Amino acid sequence: DFATPRAVLTGHDYEITCATICAELGLVISGSKEGPCLIHSMNGDLLRTLEGPQTFEGPQNCLRPKLIQASREGHCVIYYENGLFCVFSVNGRLQATMETDDKIK
Repeated sequence: DFATPRAVLTGHDYEITCATICAELGLVISGSKEGPCLIHSMNGDLLRTLEGPQTFEGPQNCLRPKLIQASREGHCVIYYENGLFCVFSVNGRLQATMETDDKIK
């Protein structure tokens, strides 16, 4: 038997750098190299766009997501390349931010 995709997720203009699946909520959250993070349903429907805070200006300071983790309670933590952590609700609302100088892997 051949495996077939359950859904094709679209919406990013650049390569995907990180992704997570929250099976409890039926969500797939992904981030791309030069763009926002997107929340899709498991069926492939685009539900939300997660925009990081606009504290930086210019393309060289674009928020580039590196790590994403979602909880079953509906929170999404995104770590950006520049040392910024953001917590979003699954409704797309930015709840908190924190900056660090540490290297996170």
